[in-house]
Formats: sequence, C-alpha cells, structure tokens
Amino acid sequence: MSANAAVSEPPGGYGGPLPRRPATLQEARALAHPLRLRILRQCLDRALTNSELAATLGQKPATMLYHVRTLLRAGFLTELPSRPGPRGTVEKPYRSTGKSWQLDQSMTSEDGAMLRAIFEAVAAEVDEAGPECVLEGTRMAMRLSPSQLAELQAQIAAMIGQYPAGPEYIARDEDPGTDPYAMLLVLHRRRV
Repeated sequence: MSANAAVSEPPGGYGGPLPRRPATLQEARALAHPLRLRILRQCLDRALTNSELAATLGQKPATMLYHVRTLLRAGFLTELPSRPGPRGTVEKPYRSTGKSWQLDQSMTSEDGAMLRAIFEAVAAEVDEAGPECVLEGTRMAMRLSPSQLAELQAQIAAMIGQYPAGPEYIARDEDPGTDPYAMLLVLHRRRV
C-alpha cells in the first residue's frame, strides 16, 4: 500500500497517513535488523537508557549501544537531556522520533531483509507478551480484481488514517485511559 498523499494538520491529531518518502540506504540498513525495530518500539512510549534497553531486551550493553548508535545516526532515535543515574552516574535516555512511519515501502527491500526483520521483531514482541496478547488475527487467501484490490487498499488506508502516527503519536505521550497496542497488517501477493 502506498500512502503518498500530502497530509495537512489533521483535526485532533487524526485523519490520515503521514506523507511518505523512500528510505535512504542508511535508513534501510538501520531498519533491517529486528533488534533495532524492537528498540524503536520500546522507546516509542517512554525514554529509555542504553542499560534499560539492554535489560529489557536481554542484550549486553555493548551490543545495545552499537544498535542505539546506528538508530541515532539514521535519525530514528533522539537523545534526550541526560539524567542522574544510579551511584552518581549520568544516563542518556533515548526516544523514538517516529521517522520510520514517514518512509514509503518501509516493509520492503530487494533482499527481503526489512520484511524479515519486521516479522522477527513482531514475533519477539508476541513471545514476550505471551500468546494471550493477540486480540485479533487471521490469515486468509483471496482473489481480487484490480478494482477490488484498490478498494481494499483504500479501506486499509482509511482505517490506519484514524489513528495518530509518527511524531503525532509521540507528542501525545500517554493518553489517560489508554493501553498500548500494536498492529501488523500485511496484504501481499501469493505465488500460485
């Protein structure tokens, strides 16, 4: 699905997909690793330090720092002001920028690395939260005419456009009375 339409300021923070552009090589490479996608998801709702990320994601701090720096260089994470840490240390918290939502075709790459990274990251998130975390899910096959395909893509875009994305989502921080959810929606051609 391509969402190339220019978007004005939507009322109430909703109303349409963000304008999108192709990923640069640096951006594509940064997103082609499942751990980096998990870092972005962890830093979406709250700022986390390298050590907090390492503990949350079960990684060594040095490994985490390598991936955090990659995301910083590509503009997917931003460093917030330092804060006091344990035993007089200074910690650097990081927060997702929402930039990945601005990339067109962010689920595709010629070698399939980005798509595999997304599937691996989602599988890890579901494993961490437990199988009961999946609220809705289906896998189905269908045959569509070109007009039916266009209609389905328009319906998907309209549904997604009802929810804030990228910087709008991050700016909202935590809305009272809401819980965090994620959705993976993939419409793909089948080989027959």
